[in-house]
Amino acid sequence: MPRLKSETIGAGDQSWLGSAHGIHNCRTELLDISTFAANTHYPNGYIPSGLPVAKVGGVLVPYDATEGTTTGAGVLAGFVFTDQPVVGASDFAVPVLDHGRVRAAKVPGGFTAPSAVAKKAATTIVYV
Repeated sequence: MPRLKSETIGAGDQSWLGSAHGIHNCRTELLDISTFAANTHYPNGYIPSGLPVAKVGGVLVPYDATEGTTTGAGVLAGFVFTDQPVVGASDFAVPVLDHGRVRAAKVPGGFTAPSAVAKKAATTIVYV
């Protein structure tokens, strides 16, 4: 008998979106799962919709919101668009929203919109 697995993953809580602008133009990027902590970034077994990410060395890593950090993980690359299940330890592709409108207060993890120009140089996001 084959080992079958059934799971249901939805789009997640997308209340962080400020408009529909940009949602059809999310780009696909590779997420380096080894840089994300299971108990912090995906305690429910999935990367949540709206998680802010940075791009370092060609892969996505957790965004460093520290205001003085304006290189590497301190430069916002965008937000994971939909919930992404984490299965094993292999890196995987995710959709990233890098332009549009975002409700900063609704982004998971207590996000604060960056004020330093260098921190948001890789995106075209309007925070509402």
